[in-house]
Amino acid sequence: MSDERALAERLGFTRDQQALEIGFDDDTDAALRDSVEEVTGQELLDEDSDEEADVVLLWFREDDGDLTDTLVDAGSRLVEGGTVWLLTPKVGRDGYVEPGDITEAADTAGFNAMKSVAAGPDWSGTKLAAGRH
Repeated sequence: MSDERALAERLGFTRDQQALEIGFDDDTDAALRDSVEEVTGQELLDEDSDEEADVVLLWFREDDGDLTDTLVDAGSRLVEGGTVWLLTPKVGRDGYVEPGDITEAADTAGFNAMKSVAAGPDWSGTKLAAGRH
């Protein structure tokens, strides 16, 4: 399980954090999902949950709609000081989202991009924190 834990720990997840998942589909990375649950000790909340979360895992593909609107919605589900991990397909994968589109949508939605990482074999992750308005 140490490899499984390592992924979520590298992304900054900690014990007892509540994570909400938005955009789950057949292509999401099961190892990342399992890793988050292992590290936090909590099951992922699904997007129908009414609970606020410390972190939102947002799986987003090019054809999933308007990224800015999706980020605004995700931000409304966070506790104060919470973060969004925006997970998008890597370059060359179906659903790839241009980095410029991510930056523009994040800025418009009131987020600052904190860092980007490889979040699995097929996914890139961009950590977003609410910016000053």
